[in-house]
Amino acid sequence: MGSHRRLVPSGFDRGASAALCVISAAAAAFAVVPASAAPHDDTRAEVDRLYEEAEKATEAYNKADERADSLRTQVSTAQDRIARQQERINSMRESLGSLAGAQYRSGGIDPSLALLFSDDPDDYLDKASVLDRITSHQAGELKDLQDAMRGLAQDRAEATRKLGELEKSRKAVAAHKRTVENKLAKARRLLNSLPLDERAAYDRASRSGRMPDLGGGVPASGRAAAAIAAARSALGKPYVWGANGPSGFDCSGLMQWSYAQAGVSLPRTSQAQRHAGRQVPLSQARPGDLVTYRSDASHVGMYVGNGQVIHAPYPGAPVRYDPVGMMPGATVTRV
Repeated sequence: MGSHRRLVPSGFDRGASAALCVISAAAAAFAVVPASAAPHDDTRAEVDRLYEEAEKATEAYNKADERADSLRTQVSTAQDRIARQQERINSMRESLGSLAGAQYRSGGIDPSLALLFSDDPDDYLDKASVLDRITSHQAGELKDLQDAMRGLAQDRAEATRKLGELEKSRKAVAAHKRTVENKLAKARRLLNSLPLDERAAYDRASRSGRMPDLGGGVPASGRAAAAIAAARSALGKPYVWGANGPSGFDCSGLMQWSYAQAGVSLPRTSQAQRHAGRQVPLSQARPGDLVTYRSDASHVGMYVGNGQVIHAPYPGAPVRYDPVGMMPGATVTRV
């Protein structure tokens, strides 16, 4: 996402650095155009800005959707607990009702008179004491369960309220997504209105679809190697809003799916993926490491060696390779 023509220093080996310098120089040469081409530059800048907006909206959508799913699970669990508590309360009520009935049928008379008519006063007192303790204990349990039920009901109401808020938030993000998509469509129409040579130059400057030499580094682990293999199998798949495979991906969805094929569970958003492992310097990146971009970590790709990442760039662009320095603010996470 964003302008892939703004390369930043990577700190990689000389070969990778030289390659990035060549790309940077080419981008700089491309940027030098006559003053009459300024409107075209504005069009390209607008597309870059919209790509960035779209990706931020996608990650916000993913986060809201993930939170909503989590809350739905919490609400369901609370409802199950309440149902089980209600069954216990009903059972205790029946038990207490049976006990009260037995007491009534046994006489239901004043305890002092019952003591006078008893054949064994000591035995009566013992039974009465035990009965009183049982009744008090069950009443105490009932009170505790009723308190717990009230607490769970409050929790359920609060969780349901939060779920409603999150659903509203998700819908708002989805609405924003549609707005951005409309802007992207407009920007794409503007790009298509450019002369063919300028449009082709823009595509060349912002893309790197060639197969990089993957021999320029050793994966950090076996799971990293498996994740790279999975990501490579997704090359050419379309960028799809909020998707995490296997037929389409957004940026964080591709990372989550690729590592899932390696048996590793990653968080859903690029912001959370940034903290899903150990941070390492960019100069020490190894194949399989996650590379997040921008200060808000709104984009993520996977380093594959030789100064390249594989990622899902933006709507309309398939999963592909690009230079690791394609965006500012790169940070590296080793899963």
